[in-house]
Amino acid sequence: MGFDSNFSPVLRFLVVSDIHYEDEHTVERDRMQQAIRTAYELSEKENYKNLDALYVVGDFANSGTRKQMLAFKDTLDSNLKPETIRTLSLASHEYGSEGEEAALEKFAEIFKENPDTHKVINGYHFISVTSTNGCHFDEKKQEWVAAELKKAVKDDPKRPIFFFQHPHIMGTVYGSANWGEDELTAILMNYPQIIDFSGHSHAPINDPRSIHQRHFTCLGTGTLSYFELDEFDKVYGTVPPDNDIAAQMLIVEADAEGRVRVYPYDLISGNFFPFTWKIDSAWDVESYLYTDARYRTEEAPWFEDSAKAEIKDVKSDGFTVEFDQAKVKTEYVDDYNLYLKRADGLIVRNSTIWSKFYLYDMPDKLSVTFNELESGEYYVEIYANSFWRTRCKKPLITERVTL
Repeated sequence: MGFDSNFSPVLRFLVVSDIHYEDEHTVERDRMQQAIRTAYELSEKENYKNLDALYVVGDFANSGTRKQMLAFKDTLDSNLKPETIRTLSLASHEYGSEGEEAALEKFAEIFKENPDTHKVINGYHFISVTSTNGCHFDEKKQEWVAAELKKAVKDDPKRPIFFFQHPHIMGTVYGSANWGEDELTAILMNYPQIIDFSGHSHAPINDPRSIHQRHFTCLGTGTLSYFELDEFDKVYGTVPPDNDIAAQMLIVEADAEGRVRVYPYDLISGNFFPFTWKIDSAWDVESYLYTDARYRTEEAPWFEDSAKAEIKDVKSDGFTVEFDQAKVKTEYVDDYNLYLKRADGLIVRNSTIWSKFYLYDMPDKLSVTFNELESGEYYVEIYANSFWRTRCKKPLITERVTL
């Protein structure tokens, strides 16, 4: 996958969030530099070679110290070309070291930029708003947003308005259940032409639920630091295995007719994810492709006939089960339920794990270890689940093992 060869952009921009610069040099600095350089390299291979803007949607600094902000500015100054417009917003992490007021003062001094901006780039309106009181939007912020949107829509009510804030809008993209806010919802829902970008959750952008359309279009922006997922039923909590192998970004294009293409990109592997999100008529809610209707699918994962589930490392009170990943026609498998059963069919454990879909190079096999079991005969049934709450009809089943 790559840029849509049948699309002729007049605008291209990069969106990142949740980078979390520390006082000392960490891998996040390398990833941010790589994100900018990669966006340029990819752009220069196209007929339209520009990278017109970079938008950073909050939490670029882990606690907002002067050292962190200066380091982030140095990355931008060293890697951005003069023609690329940069825009940053702040949120809870930038306020961490000395509070909100001090963070805003440092930001103004170091970046010479307002925390809330309304810019017009190549004929498109871009509105970015910084949260207050952590990740909230007080009445003053709401009034500013409402006023700027009224200005933007006057130019062309059918042209997309690109809108940026750190926390997700509650009840939209994946991650917004635990990391969303609703103070702007009543304002934004009056403008279906909005294409909204938000972070905060660290949810993977290759989760198909990271784009959502109802009243307007919402996109999650991922992270360059570590993954966290918005579910609480997994054996390891919300922070999954290999969570630090995380460097994802969005490249966005728009053409002269107001059509938009969004390209999720994985910096770890150096690949576009194998899909492009298409928004041809942002203003027309009837044209939306990425709605909750996706949950009404009957498509479900399946295990191939050759798939195996094997018992390994048997001990007196436990063992490990290793199994081949299931298949699905589109996207990825989301997670698996593993039912540990006694010989009589009684379920002893019900364990749920992610498929590791958030890694571009997903492993072919997964494993789960069961410990502290009583003596007896056991076997495991494994069910694969999609993002849309459908599950495989036929599980993988291990042979029986006696402890």
